[in-house]
Amino acid sequence: MSAPAPANEDGSPEKPTQGGFRTMPFILANEICDRFATAGFNANLITYLTQQLHLPLVEASNLLTNFNGTAAFTPVLGAIVADSFAGRFWTIAGGGALYLLGMLGLVVSALAPALRPAPCAAAAATPPCQRASGGQLAMLYLPLLLTALGGGGIRPCVVAFGADQFGRRRERRPGGEQKWSYFNLYFFSMGLAVLLALTVVVYIQENVGWGWGFGIPAIAMFLSVLSFVAGYSLYVKVKPEGSPFKRLLQVVVAAFRKRKEDVPEDAGLLYHNKELDAPIAADGRLLHTEQLRLLDRAAVLTPGDVSDSGEPDLWRVSTVHRVEELKSIVRMLPLWAASITLIAAASHNFTFAIQQARTMDRHLTRGFQVPPATMIIFTPLTTLATLALYDRAFVPLARRYTGRRAGITYFQRMGAGFAVSVLGVMAGALVETRRRGVAARNGLLDDKPGAAAVPMSVFWLVPQYALHGVSDALSTVGHMEFLYDQSPESMRSSAAALFWVAGSLGNYLGTVLVTVVQSASGGVWLQDNINRGRLDYYYWLVTFLLVLNLVYYIACFHFYTLKTFEVDGGDEAQRPRDGGGEQAGGDRQAELPCHGKVAASGNGVAAVSDGEKHMTSDQLY
Repeated sequence: MSAPAPANEDGSPEKPTQGGFRTMPFILANEICDRFATAGFNANLITYLTQQLHLPLVEASNLLTNFNGTAAFTPVLGAIVADSFAGRFWTIAGGGALYLLGMLGLVVSALAPALRPAPCAAAAATPPCQRASGGQLAMLYLPLLLTALGGGGIRPCVVAFGADQFGRRRERRPGGEQKWSYFNLYFFSMGLAVLLALTVVVYIQENVGWGWGFGIPAIAMFLSVLSFVAGYSLYVKVKPEGSPFKRLLQVVVAAFRKRKEDVPEDAGLLYHNKELDAPIAADGRLLHTEQLRLLDRAAVLTPGDVSDSGEPDLWRVSTVHRVEELKSIVRMLPLWAASITLIAAASHNFTFAIQQARTMDRHLTRGFQVPPATMIIFTPLTTLATLALYDRAFVPLARRYTGRRAGITYFQRMGAGFAVSVLGVMAGALVETRRRGVAARNGLLDDKPGAAAVPMSVFWLVPQYALHGVSDALSTVGHMEFLYDQSPESMRSSAAALFWVAGSLGNYLGTVLVTVVQSASGGVWLQDNINRGRLDYYYWLVTFLLVLNLVYYIACFHFYTLKTFEVDGGDEAQRPRDGGGEQAGGDRQAELPCHGKVAASGNGVAAVSDGEKHMTSDQLY
């Protein structure tokens, strides 16, 4: 049975004038302003916490990583809201409004003298600097919580919402492969926004004041919401089909109820219902796979599972498609988890690396110094350059050898990013060893950071920032492509939420790592005075963890199996694409139970049986 005609989330039929690149100015303007606002206050927040609120370095670092972890976890809530009932458009719009309220709260916190401690110069002699009180910190936490909740509505939806403008079934005409270029365009635009924030906003925060430093991002957030809502009539707005988490839970409950049932060898005897699955399977129904066969019990038909009218009790029986949705998510998790350690390693770029920069010679001219947080600019700069070279130079070259329109698979792209991240942290360890040595030779080990600059150019930090930028361009974009492509189509907002959950867990892992190192080293490695600490030891430890993570990723990739689904044979829009991955291990014979034997190669599988096509996800676009 063919899927129903595409409809917007309000039930109205989609129009030919909706979707496509005409929507990109509105969507990207929204996300550029959002990312500009986020980077504008987040990049230099460690300075605000230590210089304005007078928190110790380790406490401020942990507060920041915990906030980033919370902000990265809230997209799970946003995904549930979007996929269950609100739809992506209204979830993004509502999240933007909530984010704006949080930003306004930060402006008030920075402007009101009663909401921050007195400057060190005006404080009593003992103690020399009065740290923020519990009430003052609470007035900071509330706006931060609002921004975290608002970001939870935006981030899981905006990438999938943008891809919806190209990726619906009816959109797969010649040129539809532009969806995968959209991912590169999306992250390129985000890099531009971060670049602008790290130059303009950070300079204003350091040299003009924190009121304007937070106020400009707040204005950008207002423009973000306004620009997004302005494009309402042009968007393809995919109708939500109910909570995907509820469907997954139904599969688990049904499988548990039938844990003593035998699974038939012939998958054709399992429960199929094309009409029931049509609203959540516009790309095609997922085909049965042999992995995780214990979940197949949910699709075993027993008396009482289906009423006389043909209505199934979904808490007792699930279709093969719904079982395979859960299998797809479970198969993705090991590869998804590999990015957690990568994010934990990168979290120190916004904390310890900024403190490194604060101790070094930052003069561009005799009268101008580079703000410490502005050094992060070399990460988005390199990301932008890498994305441009990747899309315009590397992909056409690689295409000649691989035959893939995307050049290489997103699995290979992610793996390359993981490898480069190892080099990035290693560079940081080498530079920190040299910086500390220069400080020791000049008798600066006991000087307060920033009191006297270590006679070593701050631009020695560029390699570690640049390598992290290359890693981001490879691993981050590849990770998003992987989650979007391999997730069930009805769960793509939820899959995008997984991307941010990895960020959440990565930041929490960074906090745990810092806390453990602080405790195990007796406070020697990580000190407020990093000239006396051994930050280089910490970097070497992180380098070792990233090497282990790379080995883990390669092992997970080797055993990964792509999702496979069927589409109507008469749908001309279904044609091979190569933006996705390939099954590890070279050419293989794929088994599609009840649909015959299908030839499989590294470029995907395809077969025709009974007027239908059966494809891996890396072949359909």
